Amino acid sequence: MTAALFWVHHGHWQLAAIIYVFANLGFAGGNIFYDALIVDVSEKSKLDKLSSFGYAFGYLGGGILFALNVAMTLKPEFFDLANKTQAVQFSFLSVSIWWMLFALPLFFICEESQSAKDKVSFKQALLGGFHQLWQTLKKLKKNKNLRYFLFAYWFYIDGVNTLIKMSVDYGLSLGFEDKDLITALLLVQFIGFPAAVAFSKIADILCNKRGIFIGLFIYCFVCIWGYFVQETYEFYILAAMIGLVQGGVQSLSRSLYAQMIPKDQSAEYFSFYNMMGKTAAIMGPLVMGWVALTTGDNRLSILAISLLFFIGMAILSFVKKENQSNSQ
Repeated sequence: MTAALFWVHHGHWQLAAIIYVFANLGFAGGNIFYDALIVDVSEKSKLDKLSSFGYAFGYLGGGILFALNVAMTLKPEFFDLANKTQAVQFSFLSVSIWWMLFALPLFFICEESQSAKDKVSFKQALLGGFHQLWQTLKKLKKNKNLRYFLFAYWFYIDGVNTLIKMSVDYGLSLGFEDKDLITALLLVQFIGFPAAVAFSKIADILCNKRGIFIGLFIYCFVCIWGYFVQETYEFYILAAMIGLVQGGVQSLSRSLYAQMIPKDQSAEYFSFYNMMGKTAAIMGPLVMGWVALTTGDNRLSILAISLLFFIGMAILSFVKKENQSNSQ
């Protein structure tokens, strides 16, 4: 779907929207199984480290490719491209090739501890999936600790995703230029690489739950300072602070959840984990839009997002770290 965007021309927004929807479906679906594989490729004692390195290299790889795509857009003639439009088209193509190449080691090297023994039809898989979904819901109903975590995650990851998706729009509303916003995005990507690794060390010293709390406190500070930001350098500092904690919060949340679920049911449990993250992505932008529209002050919209982090931290405080799989 990402490669298909290469052939979308000016004005064909309907086609672009359809491709974008299917690309997101593929990305969200792939992440369920990618996250679930963490329990197969890592010992329990190394989940924090592996999860952190996964996000770290994700930020590094994404930053390198993003920097290349930015250069293509700013200097298309250097890459023998006709104009910026063609540069954007080739950027989508490069992303699809990048994804394909770096997925090959996962497909050919990583092995699952639990693999399907018998082939089933699509109908059987679909019906079986809904049955398993219902069974997992009943298990979650009995597991208060997991429910607390998922509700906490729903709130605070909404704040994380909202800042990822809306930071550029917020910067534009404050009058910052495109080049400033691109610089800020690159800062997040490249700072996110070493910072995510550092959070695995924080988890070793303090435990992953406390590491998440540290990241969320910094996010709250970012939202509050974001209300007062005036100068470009301040926007860069905020971007750097987000880069310091974004990968850490994401990686430690994944490893903490992986420690709490039954290993042989990781895919079905991570489907809920990713579902909470995707459904949460709706509320934050709506809150920002509603606050900005009703108050007429864009700055208040970023301040409102801090509530998501505070609520998430309050619920997370009830989560016990011990593995609950024996009670499943």
